[in-house]
Order: sequence, then C-alpha cells, then structure tokens
Amino acid sequence: MFNPLKFIMIAVVVLIVIVVLAYIVRIVPQAEAYVVERLGAYHATWGTGLHIVFPIIDRVANRVTLKEIVKDFAPQPVITKDNVTMQIDTVVYFSITDPKLYTYGVVGPITAIENLTATTLRNIIGELELDETLTSRDVINTKMRAILDEATDPWGIKVTRVEVKNIIPPRDIQEAMEKQMRAERERRESILRAEGEKRSAILQAEGEKESMLLRATAKRDAMIAEAEGEAQAMERRYAAQARGIQMIKDADPSKEYLSLRSLETYEKMADGNATKIIVPSDIQNLANTLTVAKELVGKK
Repeated sequence: MFNPLKFIMIAVVVLIVIVVLAYIVRIVPQAEAYVVERLGAYHATWGTGLHIVFPIIDRVANRVTLKEIVKDFAPQPVITKDNVTMQIDTVVYFSITDPKLYTYGVVGPITAIENLTATTLRNIIGELELDETLTSRDVINTKMRAILDEATDPWGIKVTRVEVKNIIPPRDIQEAMEKQMRAERERRESILRAEGEKRSAILQAEGEKESMLLRATAKRDAMIAEAEGEAQAMERRYAAQARGIQMIKDADPSKEYLSLRSLETYEKMADGNATKIIVPSDIQNLANTLTVAKELVGKK
C-alpha cells in the first residue's frame, strides 16, 4: 500500500544528498585556480579538475583566473620636471602566477596595482621635462613595467606590459604645440619650395648650357666643314693649274705664244675694277707690233 509519508521522507533524503554532493564536489574550470582553507587556514590550491570539499571544515577562499588581465586605469595628474601639470592614463597587463600570494599577499590587489602605477608614474615623469615626456613613451613604459613587476612579486602577480595610453597636457600647452607644429610645417614647406625652385633653376641653367654647347659645336663643325671644302676646292684649282702648266711645259710653247697669253691675261685684268695696270716693256712692245700689223692688214 502506498505510504505518502514514506515517499516524502525518501524525497527529502534524496534532496539532501544532492545538495551535499553539490556542495562537496567542486569542478575547477580551465585557466582557473581555487584557494582552499581548512579550519580557517590555507590548505591547498586546486587546479583544473574534480575536487572534494569537506563540509564545515573546508572553504573555497578565492577563485583566481590564470588568464592575462588588462586594466585601464583612469588618468592621473602628474607634474613634469619643468613644472607642467598633465593628465596621463595607463594600461597595465598582468597575470597571476601564485594564487596563494595573490589571495593573502595584499588586500585589494587591483587597487594596490592602480595606486602603485600612479605613484610610479609620478616619480618617472617628475624626472622628465615636457618634451621628453611626449617623446619617451617607450622609456616610460619600460621603466614602469620593471618597477611594477618587481613590486608585485610578493603578491603573486607578473606584470607583462605597461602602456602609456594618453598624455594630455594643459590647454595652453596644446595650443602652443599646435602653433609650433604649424610653424614647423610651414618652414618645411618653404624649404621644399625653395629647394624645388633652386633645382628648377639649376636644371634650366644646365639646359641652356647644353644648348649653347650644342650650338657652338654645330657652328664649329660647320666652319670646319666649310674650311675643309674651301681647302679641297683650292687644292683642286691649284692641281688643275699645275696640270695646265705642266701640259704647257710639255708642249714646249714658243716665246711668242707665251707673250700672247700674257697679253690676254692683262686684257682680262684691264676689264676689271683696277684703275692702274703696270704692263712690262716686252708685253707693251708686242702689243704695239700687233696693233701695227692689224692697221696694215686693214689698209690692204
């Protein structure tokens, strides 16, 4: 016969067993660690897997992630060496290497890292001037990482990287920097324009020089060619005259023939622009003889 009271008791017992099992059986996920206390004292650090908690005497004191943690801290006011106040915010990358030290080493580890970051940043920036601060981010990052990593070792924390995210100087400094950058850009633009004009003038002068050289070379070559042509023409004329003289010489002409040729030559000279011609006496006698001969022939 069905007994409702007995059924209820069995159900309660099963429920109690399920609750007890859910309490005493713990499964630690991947990339996490549990810090367990027994009777209020540190007992063990559980890694990934199945673990049993003894009721009343054991307690999970802290659940710690082993992944890399990224914390973006709010901007901090800092003063440079040349007394310029600016706002700087940083990003810290760290991981927990020892869950026990992380749990018992310091109260509020994240807050402790934030405060340590702020004080370290002030100390480093206080040794730098404004221009150095703006251009030395790598130096600042390296120094901060080394200091934070050493300071957080007792807390079971490994600082892997520190980045200066933003550097915000005062408004008047920003305006002065913008003016300086504009002036620098204008100066560079003027220099580039002047260099361009200089280069253009040089190229133009070189072009004119090459053009003059080419014209001079062409004129020289033309004069040389003309002179060579005249020289060849003269050489040919003289050669022709020499051949004519040689032919006359080979023909053995008489004295009268030579005198007649001389007379013809002087007649051509007389037809020119000369105003006075000196005629040798023998040529003159020959001319008189020819004239008399012509008159006698005319009378007949």
